[in-house]
Amino acid sequence: MQKTSLTALARNELENAKVASSGRSATTIFGGHEHALRQTLIAFRAGEKLSEHENPGEATVQVLVGRVILEAGPTSWSGWIGDLLIVPDARHSLEAVEDSVILLTVVKLG
Repeated sequence: MQKTSLTALARNELENAKVASSGRSATTIFGGHEHALRQTLIAFRAGEKLSEHENPGEATVQVLVGRVILEAGPTSWSGWIGDLLIVPDARHSLEAVEDSVILLTVVKLG
């Protein structure tokens, strides 16, 4: 059994993102190359974006801090603290409208 404080990790990663040249900071909480399931905490300064990319499998985005916009083609979804966004099986991007932290959960398919 392992216990992790998402609140403490979110606070730490957001501080790292604020001083990082990329405006982002991330840490893998669970999983990796040897697992199908991977959970990554990602922090963004306001205005930073993950540019359009493919979905590597089934994925969700849980907003822990701030507000983000998930876009896939002409469709977009706004996520606030406590929201869970289902990532579409299509090219998509994610933008932080304000300083934000998300928990990205991915299950790699095939």
